[in-house]
Amino acid sequence: MSESLITRPLVMLILAAFAALFGFQLLLSVVPLYANAIGGGSSGAGLATGAFMLSTVLTQIQMPRLLRRFGYGAALAVGLLLLGLPAFLYTLAQGMSSIVAVTLVRGVGFGIVTVVFAALIVELAPPGRRGEALGLLGVAITVPTIFANSLGIWMSDRFGYEMVFLIGGLFPLLGLGAVLGIRRAAPSTLEGRSAGFFAGLRRGPLRRLALLFCTTTMAAGVIITFLPLAEPGASLFSAAGALLIVGVVSTISRWWAGRFGDRHDARLLLAPGLIACAAGTAIIPWGGALMISGSVIFGTGFGLLTNATLVLTMQRVSKTEYGLGSTLWNAAFDAGTGLGAFAFGFIVSALGFSWAFLLCALLVASALVLVYLDFAD
Repeated sequence: MSESLITRPLVMLILAAFAALFGFQLLLSVVPLYANAIGGGSSGAGLATGAFMLSTVLTQIQMPRLLRRFGYGAALAVGLLLLGLPAFLYTLAQGMSSIVAVTLVRGVGFGIVTVVFAALIVELAPPGRRGEALGLLGVAITVPTIFANSLGIWMSDRFGYEMVFLIGGLFPLLGLGAVLGIRRAAPSTLEGRSAGFFAGLRRGPLRRLALLFCTTTMAAGVIITFLPLAEPGASLFSAAGALLIVGVVSTISRWWAGRFGDRHDARLLLAPGLIACAAGTAIIPWGGALMISGSVIFGTGFGLLTNATLVLTMQRVSKTEYGLGSTLWNAAFDAGTGLGAFAFGFIVSALGFSWAFLLCALLVASALVLVYLDFAD
C-alpha cells in the first residue's frame, strides 16, 4: 500500500503557499499601475516589476547555500515576513525610488519562499507520489492567479490602492501560522553535497529547461505588466477579464499536464506549450474577442510549460539537490518575468503595445530550438 500523500505538514505547506502567492498575485499588476499613476509611466511600471524580479532572482541564486545552513523552516518564516510586512509601506511612497525600495525587499522574501515551497514539497511527499505532490502545490500556487490579479485591479479601482496594499501584505503573514507544523517534519539543515546555482546551469539538460522557461515567463511578465495599461477597466473585455481567464485556464492546463506527465514523457508538452504561448501573446493586445481568445491560448500553453519544466527539472537532479532544482526553476520563472517587464517597457514606449507583444511572441517561438536540442541530446 502506498504511503498517504495528505499529511499535516504537507497540508500546512500548501496553505502557506496559497497565502503567500495570493498576496503576491494581488499586488503583481497593481504595483505597476500605482507606479504609472504617480508619474512613472510605462517605463516606471516595467521598472516596478523588474525590480521585484531582480531581487527575487538574486536571492534565489543564494538559496542552495542558505538552505544548507539554516534549513527549510527558518528560511520560510523569514521569507514570509519579508514578502508581507514591506507591502504596508507602499502607501507612504511618493515617487519611484520609494516604490523600488519597497519592491526590492519584497522580492527577497518572494525569492526565499518560492524556492522553499518547490523543494520542501518534494521532501515531504512519499517517494512514489512526488508528482502528485507537485500537482497539489501547483494548484495552491496557480489558484490565486485565477482571481487575484483581476481582484487587485478591481479593488484598486473601487476602493483605492491602500486597501490592496493592506490585504496583499497581510496574506503572506497569515502563512506564518503554518511554519511550526512544517518545521517538525522538515530537516533543520540539509545534509549531503549540492551544486551551486551556476554549477547547475553548466549542466546542459538543466540549462536548456531554465532558458526555455525563462523565455516563456518573459511573455507572462509582459502580459501581466502592460495589458492593464493597454486595456484598462474591470469588465470581461478588459485586462482584468483577460487575466482572470489566463489564471483559470493555466490552472486547469497545469493540472492536466501533471496527469499527462505521470503517464508519458513530459518533454512532449514543451513544443505545444511554446507554440500556444507564442500565439496567445501575439493575439492578446488586439482587444475584444481576440484578447479573450489569446488569453485562453496563452493560459493553456503556460500551464503546460509550468508543470512540465518543473517536473523535468526535479527529475534531473538528485535528492540532495532538490533545493538546486527548485532554485533553477524559480529563478527562470522570476528572471523571465522581470526581464520581460523591464525590457519591453522601453519597447512599448517606442513602438506601442501591439508591436511589443508581437516581438515577445517571436522570442517565445524561438525557444523551440531548445526543445529540439533537448530531444537530440
